[in-house]
Amino acid sequence: MRHDLNRITQYTPNLTQSHVDSTIAQAFQLYSDVIPLNFKQVYSDHGDFYPFDGAGGVLAHANSPGRGQGGDTHFDDDETWTLSSRGVNLLLVAAHEFGHALGLDHSRDRRALMLPDDDRRGVQALYGSRTPVPTTAPKPKPPPGPDPGPEPEEPTEDPEDPLPNPRDEQCSRERVFDAATSIRGDLFFFKNGYYWRKSTTINGIRLTKVSTKWSQINSVDAAFEVPNKDVVCLFEGRQYCYDERRNQMDFGYPRSIILDFPGIGSKVDAAFENYGYLYFSNGPRQSEYNLPYKRVIRVLLNYGWLNCY
Repeated sequence: MRHDLNRITQYTPNLTQSHVDSTIAQAFQLYSDVIPLNFKQVYSDHGDFYPFDGAGGVLAHANSPGRGQGGDTHFDDDETWTLSSRGVNLLLVAAHEFGHALGLDHSRDRRALMLPDDDRRGVQALYGSRTPVPTTAPKPKPPPGPDPGPEPEEPTEDPEDPLPNPRDEQCSRERVFDAATSIRGDLFFFKNGYYWRKSTTINGIRLTKVSTKWSQINSVDAAFEVPNKDVVCLFEGRQYCYDERRNQMDFGYPRSIILDFPGIGSKVDAAFENYGYLYFSNGPRQSEYNLPYKRVIRVLLNYGWLNCY
């Protein structure tokens, strides 16, 4: 049986300390009831130097599993935290964020909390079930995109111009992408003129030279595909949209990043869409973004997408 420690560094003034402690314990119990992990509260100071944005913005954020600050979860004290439907329900947000801290991504089952059945199966796939029989837990990984259907094989990278030590760079905890996007269900992560492709139809994560797929593209700071359309949004200083089918910029662009995506800052290293959420990278961290509500949901580390937990 594995034991994980948790700590509360500051309490909300909206609830008593005992209410907060019991609610956090209840949120953890949703997971410890179904996986072989026990959670114990400890006391020590901590900060991640990523301030919140005040009431009504980012409610909380959780780091992906890993060393150091991996798994840390922080709640915005400017929110009005409650134990009911009034204000922001602490149990629902805590259970949601602790799922991310354990390695769960957003469920495709919109009835989930994240939870119940869909995320229970997901967390058991990561850590095993709470049974007397020991199980081997697979490495946690972000879920693949929807099946894009068959697609012609692409040529592999030019053997005369390889990316040095691609596996070492792939699994660097300080991974910084030049750009990233989803295209027809697959994820593309760009670095130094190459890209890693995370596919639902091809085993492994392939490394390919950018010019083999986009012969006319020389420099892209960031990019993402508009769901259900043949449009990819590209970023280079300012945001603009490029229609892959018509090979031209859409009317009304370029547009300001700050105006269209409040909360992510003025600089974007990488951006992509997955399961209805947008992901904007800045350095080794990225913001998960809800476009309809124009809100940052949580903060992640880039390297988690490359199966490097």
